[in-house]
Amino acid sequence: MGTVFKVDAGGNETVLYDFTGGNDGADPWGSVVQDAAGNLYGTTNQGGTSDGGTVFKVDPSGNETVLYSFQGAPFGGANPMAGVVRDSFGNLYGTALGGTSQAGLVYKVDPSGNETVLYNFKGYPNDGAYPQTDLVRDAAGNIYGMTSAGGSGSCVSTSNQPIGCGTVFKLDSSGNETVLYSFPDGGQLNGMASGPVGGLLLDPTGLLYGVTQ
Repeated sequence: MGTVFKVDAGGNETVLYDFTGGNDGADPWGSVVQDAAGNLYGTTNQGGTSDGGTVFKVDPSGNETVLYSFQGAPFGGANPMAGVVRDSFGNLYGTALGGTSQAGLVYKVDPSGNETVLYNFKGYPNDGAYPQTDLVRDAAGNIYGMTSAGGSGSCVSTSNQPIGCGTVFKLDSSGNETVLYSFPDGGQLNGMASGPVGGLLLDPTGLLYGVTQ
């Protein structure tokens, strides 16, 4: 069902929390973030009250708190594949599947456990679809991330339907989305491929770095 673990400098592992697969969550896929008090925050892809995944907190003693249980498609999102990023007010930001167009969404969970959908992806060819990677935030509160499909690229599904090859996107603090880049095709074109994986790195000058399949 998955664990949250710690490995010390000597290579010794400690399991901080062992998910049971029930309301506490199951199958964590994304990374975790830490606050100044040592609490860890992350997501599970399954489990929770509706089996749509959770946003959780694990304190330094290994006690878990479910901050939010995803309610499923279409509106509240479900089955997050990425972790969360945290702001200075304790709000958590991440992505999930579902949404009004079934193309995924960006959400915020506040410290009281209230979820707000910040953006619903529309999918090919309008913008991105199926976000699966961690987000990053800049000092102005803009959010950056990637989607594994959508955009204007020429990738097709297994049923030969156009789905796009993925995007790099920006979401400002007012919820306005901008596609910064659409990956062009499923093979290689001038060294560029499709299907972004992993997260983005944002450097101090505003450049974004990442990897594709």
